[in-house]
Amino acid sequence: MKKALKITGKILLGILIILLAFILVMFIYHRIMLHKEKPLLEPLGQMVEVDGNQMSIYTEGEGDHTLVIMSGGGDVSPILDYSPLYRKLSDTYKIAVIEKFGYGFSDVVDGERDFDTILRQDREALQKAGVEAPYILCPHSMSGIEAILWAQKYPDEVEAIVGLDMSTPKSFTEEEFADDGKTMTALYTFLRESGLGRLVLTDSTFPDHYDQHEKEIYKALTFRKFANKNVEDEITHLADAIEEINSADKPDIPTLMFLSDGKETGGQMWIDAMHDYADGLTDAQVIELDCGHMVTTEKPDEIAEAMREFIAGLDK
Repeated sequence: MKKALKITGKILLGILIILLAFILVMFIYHRIMLHKEKPLLEPLGQMVEVDGNQMSIYTEGEGDHTLVIMSGGGDVSPILDYSPLYRKLSDTYKIAVIEKFGYGFSDVVDGERDFDTILRQDREALQKAGVEAPYILCPHSMSGIEAILWAQKYPDEVEAIVGLDMSTPKSFTEEEFADDGKTMTALYTFLRESGLGRLVLTDSTFPDHYDQHEKEIYKALTFRKFANKNVEDEITHLADAIEEINSADKPDIPTLMFLSDGKETGGQMWIDAMHDYADGLTDAQVIELDCGHMVTTEKPDEIAEAMREFIAGLDK
């Protein structure tokens, strides 16, 4: 019996040594690749200084209406993530894609990431990039909360809201607010810093709309910035932002909301929350889509067509 235990112990120790050696090799390889990937980090958009740091704003197209694309929480590269939709619209409208601090080519910064700070910085970045209001805000997922705050606080700057499966004040449960996410944060940080994340994100995991160069850019950004401290800190301020929204009147502006099937978000609660938000608005439409949460990737043609019709109605 003792001999069997001793053999088992040696086997387990050997496995542990092999595992640690593999992690070390991946860590060294990761550091080498980070250096080699630096040329891929040349910004795709314009870099502007906000609070002493660099923020990325990408613009494309011209037109009488300016569409501001606002990314969901944790999107690695908003410029690339939402390109399937805005490339179908930039022949008619001016497009501006905001990359908040911690996202895309923007810096990862120190300091609190409460929604009032994020909103102030985003507005300043657009102004410095020469993107003038009024805007049609196009938020995806969690940025719906920022868009609603924007319309409440600066109504003259917001012509309309087009929600791309956007979150609303009732999209989240008390349990989600209570979950600090430290376990997942630690896992993501380990995958990023160790280099093991390179085994997860491969060319085959990308949607069809990415060309090879875009895939390489996306991977280079992911291996540096995925789930960084700015992204994680935003979530801790979500409840405060929703409380602030609920303390004021709902912004009654033209609103078009595209809604996913809810399977990747909060299920029926997510769907009900969006319909609840639309109720009571003078001019609001909800279009249900049979697809997942990344609606701009899965249904860009359908969304673009409905957006054109909606925006045409703003001019009447």
